[in-house]
Amino acid sequence: MAREPLSVVVTTFNNADTIEACLASVRFADDMLVLDSGSTDATRDIAARLGARVEVQPFAGYSAQKQAAIDLAAHRWVLLLDSDEALPAAAADRVHAALESPDVAAFEMLRREWVFWRWQPDRARLNHYVRLFDRTRARMSGHEVHESVVVDGPVRRLDAVIDHYGERDIEGRVDKANRYSSLQVHDRRTRTPRYLRARMVVYPTVAFLRYYLWRGHWRGGWAGFVAARVHAFYSFLKYAKLYELRISGRLGQDASRHVEGGDE
Repeated sequence: MAREPLSVVVTTFNNADTIEACLASVRFADDMLVLDSGSTDATRDIAARLGARVEVQPFAGYSAQKQAAIDLAAHRWVLLLDSDEALPAAAADRVHAALESPDVAAFEMLRREWVFWRWQPDRARLNHYVRLFDRTRARMSGHEVHESVVVDGPVRRLDAVIDHYGERDIEGRVDKANRYSSLQVHDRRTRTPRYLRARMVVYPTVAFLRYYLWRGHWRGGWAGFVAARVHAFYSFLKYAKLYELRISGRLGQDASRHVEGGDE
Protein backbone atom coordinates (compact mmCIF):
# COMPACT_ATOMS: atom_id res chain seq x y z
CA MET A 1 0.00 0.00 0.00
CA ALA A 2 1.33 3.41 -0.95
CA ARG A 3 1.95 5.74 1.94
CA GLU A 4 1.70 9.49 2.29
CA PRO A 5 4.99 11.23 1.41
CA LEU A 6 6.77 12.65 4.46
CA SER A 7 8.71 15.84 5.17
CA VAL A 8 10.99 16.00 8.21
CA VAL A 9 11.59 19.55 9.47
CA VAL A 10 14.26 20.65 11.94
CA THR A 11 15.23 24.10 13.20
CA THR A 12 18.90 24.63 14.01
CA PHE A 13 21.46 27.02 15.44
CA ASN A 14 25.03 25.82 15.99
CA ASN A 15 24.00 22.18 16.35
CA ALA A 16 26.92 20.55 14.55
CA ASP A 17 27.35 18.09 17.42
CA THR A 18 23.83 16.61 17.08
CA ILE A 19 22.40 17.36 13.63
CA GLU A 20 24.12 14.44 11.88
CA ALA A 21 22.59 11.83 14.19
CA CYS A 22 19.22 13.58 13.90
CA LEU A 23 19.09 13.62 10.11
CA ALA A 24 20.75 10.23 9.63
CA SER A 25 17.89 8.68 11.63
CA VAL A 26 15.23 10.02 9.22
CA ARG A 27 16.88 9.54 5.83
CA PHE A 28 13.89 7.38 4.90
CA ALA A 29 11.84 10.59 4.57
CA ASP A 30 10.91 11.95 1.15
CA ASP A 31 12.02 15.45 2.12
CA MET A 32 14.28 16.83 4.87
CA LEU A 33 14.10 20.56 5.58
CA VAL A 34 16.52 22.34 7.92
CA LEU A 35 15.72 25.95 8.80
CA ASP A 36 18.85 27.47 10.27
CA SER A 37 19.01 30.78 12.14
CA GLY A 38 22.58 31.77 11.34
CA SER A 39 24.86 29.00 12.57
CA THR A 40 28.56 29.79 12.68
CA ASP A 41 29.65 26.15 12.98
CA ALA A 42 29.32 23.28 10.49
CA THR A 43 25.58 22.70 11.02
CA ARG A 44 24.49 23.72 7.54
CA ASP A 45 27.32 21.89 5.79
CA ILE A 46 26.49 18.66 7.63
CA ALA A 47 22.79 19.00 6.86
CA ALA A 48 23.45 19.61 3.15
CA ARG A 49 25.85 16.63 3.01
CA LEU A 50 23.09 14.40 4.38
CA GLY A 51 20.69 15.53 1.68
CA ALA A 52 18.60 18.10 3.52
CA ARG A 53 17.28 21.26 1.97
CA VAL A 54 18.80 24.07 4.00
CA GLU A 55 17.12 27.46 4.41
CA VAL A 56 18.27 30.37 6.56
CA GLN A 57 16.08 32.80 8.47
CA PRO A 58 16.81 35.04 11.48
CA PHE A 59 15.54 33.52 14.71
CA ALA A 60 11.92 34.55 15.30
CA GLY A 61 11.28 32.71 18.56
CA TYR A 62 10.89 28.99 19.11
CA SER A 63 7.28 28.66 18.00
CA ALA A 64 7.47 31.05 15.04
CA GLN A 65 10.70 29.51 13.79
CA LYS A 66 9.20 26.03 13.85
CA GLN A 67 6.07 27.25 12.09
CA ALA A 68 8.24 28.80 9.38
CA ALA A 69 10.01 25.46 8.92
CA ILE A 70 6.68 23.63 8.71
CA ASP A 71 5.49 26.09 6.06
CA LEU A 72 8.58 25.27 3.96
CA ALA A 73 7.91 21.53 3.99
CA ALA A 74 7.39 19.95 0.58
CA HIS A 75 4.69 17.52 1.70
CA ARG A 76 1.43 17.59 3.60
CA TRP A 77 2.55 15.17 6.34
CA VAL A 78 5.34 16.48 8.56
CA LEU A 79 7.54 14.97 11.23
CA LEU A 80 8.82 17.76 13.49
CA LEU A 81 12.09 17.07 15.31
CA ASP A 82 14.45 19.09 17.47
CA SER A 83 18.08 19.10 16.41
CA ASP A 84 19.07 17.02 19.45
CA GLU A 85 16.51 14.28 18.78
CA ALA A 86 16.75 11.10 16.71
CA LEU A 87 14.46 8.24 15.71
CA PRO A 88 15.43 4.66 16.57
CA ALA A 89 14.93 2.17 13.72
CA ALA A 90 11.77 0.74 15.29
CA ALA A 91 10.20 4.21 15.46
CA ALA A 92 11.02 4.86 11.81
CA ASP A 93 9.21 1.68 10.77
CA ARG A 94 6.13 2.70 12.77
CA VAL A 95 6.09 6.19 11.26
CA HIS A 96 6.11 4.57 7.82
CA ALA A 97 3.22 2.30 8.79
CA ALA A 98 1.21 5.20 10.26
CA LEU A 99 1.33 7.04 6.95
CA GLU A 100 -0.43 4.25 5.08
CA SER A 101 -3.93 5.76 4.74
CA PRO A 102 -3.87 7.75 8.02
CA ASP A 103 -7.35 8.31 9.46
CA VAL A 104 -6.38 11.05 11.96
CA ALA A 105 -4.99 14.57 11.72
CA ALA A 106 -1.92 13.85 13.85
CA PHE A 107 -0.04 11.32 15.96
CA GLU A 108 1.47 11.75 19.40
CA MET A 109 4.89 10.20 19.95
CA LEU A 110 6.64 9.30 23.18
CA ARG A 111 10.04 10.81 24.02
CA ARG A 112 12.82 9.12 25.95
CA GLU A 113 15.22 11.47 27.75
CA TRP A 114 18.97 11.23 28.17
CA VAL A 115 19.50 12.36 31.77
CA PHE A 116 23.10 13.54 32.24
CA TRP A 117 24.91 10.20 32.01
CA ARG A 118 22.21 7.63 31.30
CA TRP A 119 18.84 7.09 29.65
CA GLN A 120 15.84 7.55 31.87
CA PRO A 121 14.76 4.18 33.28
CA ASP A 122 12.37 2.07 31.21
CA ARG A 123 9.63 2.25 33.84
CA ALA A 124 9.84 6.04 34.28
CA ARG A 125 6.97 7.99 32.78
CA LEU A 126 7.63 9.18 29.21
CA ASN A 127 6.44 12.56 27.96
CA HIS A 128 4.44 12.57 24.75
CA TYR A 129 4.06 15.22 22.06
CA VAL A 130 2.32 15.70 18.73
CA ARG A 131 5.16 15.40 16.24
CA LEU A 132 3.71 13.66 13.18
CA PHE A 133 0.86 15.61 11.63
CA ASP A 134 -1.02 16.82 8.59
CA ARG A 135 0.25 20.38 8.32
CA THR A 136 -2.95 21.57 6.67
CA ARG A 137 -4.75 20.72 9.94
CA ALA A 138 -2.12 21.78 12.47
CA ARG A 139 -0.14 24.81 13.61
CA MET A 140 2.32 25.81 16.31
CA SER A 141 0.77 27.18 19.50
CA GLY A 142 2.66 30.48 19.43
CA HIS A 143 4.02 30.24 22.99
CA GLU A 144 7.49 31.60 23.70
CA VAL A 145 8.52 28.38 25.43
CA HIS A 146 7.09 24.88 25.73
CA GLU A 147 5.51 25.49 22.36
CA SER A 148 3.35 22.68 21.01
CA VAL A 149 1.49 21.60 17.91
CA VAL A 150 -2.22 22.51 17.95
CA VAL A 151 -4.31 20.14 15.84
CA ASP A 152 -7.70 20.64 14.20
CA GLY A 153 -8.91 17.06 14.22
CA PRO A 154 -8.46 13.69 15.91
CA VAL A 155 -5.09 12.67 17.38
CA ARG A 156 -3.91 9.13 18.07
CA ARG A 157 -0.95 7.85 20.08
CA LEU A 158 1.71 6.19 17.92
CA ASP A 159 3.64 3.42 19.63
CA ALA A 160 6.98 4.98 18.73
CA VAL A 161 9.69 6.66 20.78
CA ILE A 162 11.88 9.66 19.95
CA ASP A 163 15.30 9.70 21.61
CA HIS A 164 16.09 13.14 23.09
CA TYR A 165 19.71 13.76 23.97
CA GLY A 166 19.14 17.23 25.43
CA GLU A 167 21.63 18.72 27.87
CA ARG A 168 24.62 16.46 28.50
CA ASP A 169 25.59 17.92 31.88
CA ILE A 170 24.18 19.66 34.94
CA GLU A 171 25.50 23.06 33.90
CA GLY A 172 23.62 22.91 30.61
CA ARG A 173 20.41 21.82 32.30
CA VAL A 174 20.59 24.62 34.87
CA ASP A 175 21.31 27.14 32.12
CA LYS A 176 18.24 25.93 30.24
CA ALA A 177 16.12 26.19 33.40
CA ASN A 178 17.24 29.81 33.78
CA ARG A 179 16.55 30.70 30.13
CA TYR A 180 13.21 28.92 29.93
CA SER A 181 11.92 30.35 33.19
CA SER A 182 12.61 33.85 31.86
CA LEU A 183 10.82 33.01 28.61
CA GLN A 184 7.80 31.66 30.41
CA VAL A 185 7.60 34.72 32.66
CA HIS A 186 7.72 37.09 29.70
CA ASP A 187 5.43 35.10 27.44
CA ARG A 188 2.48 37.38 26.70
CA ARG A 189 0.18 34.36 27.07
CA THR A 190 1.29 33.70 30.64
CA ARG A 191 -1.35 34.61 33.19
CA THR A 192 0.02 35.99 36.43
CA PRO A 193 -0.92 33.55 39.20
CA ARG A 194 -2.06 34.62 42.66
CA TYR A 195 -0.15 34.01 45.87
CA LEU A 196 3.30 34.25 44.29
CA ARG A 197 5.16 34.09 47.61
CA ALA A 198 3.28 30.96 48.66
CA ARG A 199 3.98 29.39 45.29
CA MET A 200 7.70 30.11 45.65
CA VAL A 201 7.64 28.17 48.92
CA VAL A 202 5.33 25.27 48.01
CA TYR A 203 5.58 24.57 44.29
CA PRO A 204 9.28 23.61 44.06
CA THR A 205 8.63 20.77 46.49
CA VAL A 206 5.54 19.72 44.56
CA ALA A 207 7.51 19.82 41.29
CA PHE A 208 10.28 17.71 42.79
CA LEU A 209 7.87 15.06 44.11
CA ARG A 210 5.95 14.87 40.84
CA TYR A 211 9.11 14.45 38.78
CA TYR A 212 10.97 12.15 41.16
CA LEU A 213 8.17 9.96 42.51
CA TRP A 214 5.08 10.20 40.29
CA ARG A 215 7.02 10.17 36.99
CA GLY A 216 9.30 7.46 38.32
CA HIS A 217 12.71 9.10 37.98
CA TRP A 218 13.68 7.71 41.36
CA ARG A 219 14.42 4.57 39.35
CA GLY A 220 17.23 6.46 37.62
CA GLY A 221 19.49 6.67 40.67
CA TRP A 222 21.44 9.86 41.25
CA ALA A 223 20.81 11.07 37.69
CA GLY A 224 17.08 11.06 38.39
CA PHE A 225 17.55 12.76 41.75
CA VAL A 226 19.68 15.58 40.30
CA ALA A 227 17.27 16.07 37.38
CA ALA A 228 14.35 16.31 39.82
CA ARG A 229 16.20 18.93 41.87
CA VAL A 230 16.91 21.01 38.75
CA HIS A 231 13.25 20.69 37.74
CA ALA A 232 12.24 21.97 41.18
CA PHE A 233 14.68 24.88 40.78
CA TYR A 234 13.05 25.72 37.45
CA SER A 235 9.65 25.80 39.17
CA PHE A 236 11.05 28.13 41.84
CA LEU A 237 12.62 30.46 39.27
CA LYS A 238 9.34 30.95 37.39
CA TYR A 239 7.55 32.28 40.44
CA ALA A 240 10.53 34.16 41.86
CA LYS A 241 11.00 36.04 38.58
CA LEU A 242 7.30 36.88 38.40
CA TYR A 243 7.47 38.18 41.95
CA GLU A 244 10.54 40.27 41.12
CA LEU A 245 8.73 41.83 38.16
CA ARG A 246 5.66 42.56 40.29
CA ILE A 247 7.49 44.34 43.08
CA SER A 248 9.62 46.28 40.58
CA GLY A 249 6.52 47.48 38.74
CA ARG A 250 7.62 45.87 35.46
CA LEU A 251 5.05 43.08 35.35
CA GLY A 252 3.24 43.13 32.02
CA GLN A 253 5.90 45.13 30.23
CA ASP A 254 7.57 43.69 27.14
CA ALA A 255 10.94 42.19 27.91
CA SER A 256 13.99 41.58 25.79
CA ARG A 257 13.79 38.31 23.91
CA HIS A 258 15.97 35.34 24.57
CA VAL A 259 19.01 34.19 22.69
CA GLU A 260 18.40 31.71 19.91
CA GLY A 261 19.49 28.17 19.62
CA GLY A 262 17.72 26.18 22.32
CA ASP A 263 15.51 23.14 21.86
CA GLU A 264 12.23 22.01 23.38
